[in-house]
Amino acid sequence: MAEEAIKLGGKKKSIFMDKVKELLPEGGNLNLCLTCGACSSGCPATGLEGMDPRKFLRMAALGMDEEITSTPWVWMCTMCQRCIYVCPMKIDIPQLVYSARASWPREERPKGILGSCDMALRNESRSAMGASPDDFRFVVEDVLEQYQEEQPEFADMEAPIDKEGAEFFLNQNSREPVTEPDEMVPLWKVLHLAGVDWTYGSKGWGGENYCMFLADDDAWETLARTTINHADDLGCKTYLNTE
Repeated sequence: MAEEAIKLGGKKKSIFMDKVKELLPEGGNLNLCLTCGACSSGCPATGLEGMDPRKFLRMAALGMDEEITSTPWVWMCTMCQRCIYVCPMKIDIPQLVYSARASWPREERPKGILGSCDMALRNESRSAMGASPDDFRFVVEDVLEQYQEEQPEFADMEAPIDKEGAEFFLNQNSREPVTEPDEMVPLWKVLHLAGVDWTYGSKGWGGENYCMFLADDDAWETLARTTINHADDLGCKTYLNTE
């Protein structure tokens, strides 16, 4: 089936496009698009909702503000930045998508992402699953003890929480300790065998930041600062984002 052509009612100035350009670093000119289609060829969201990165960018350049700030396609983009990697002009299409997301009223954004962001804001773990610091500590200690007993070669393996002065401060996808706790162990083993000096934090250990995907800058910063501030309080040298 042939794709319906974009219909234009006349040349319009894109207020949205001007706003996005203000956010781009020097040299990030969205008007440099060659319409080569490289961005669309590798995009996992190409074709969804009849949209792709090239079409989205051209609609922005043509001043179609209403269309690009209302299409649900912006929530299907994974923000993987593959389009930037293959673009010969290095145009930042994900920044355009992010700004389009931010233009939606917060209460109208996808309920799953919205709920996960708000859940993380309600606990010091910053866990989208709602796991408290005490819950996390209990699961980590219980799983660690199990593997120390069942696998003697890892009897001295550690999974520290709030260890002061550790080289690395790690986060953790909070779905694993809540639903798949055994999935945490392979990383512990790698760190143990490599002799890495690391720790989790009781605060800010939740690695998934749905507020970023929600395009809520203030909430995104709140989650990130909780983690960074706790890492600083413990005196850790490096924050290692396992996500």
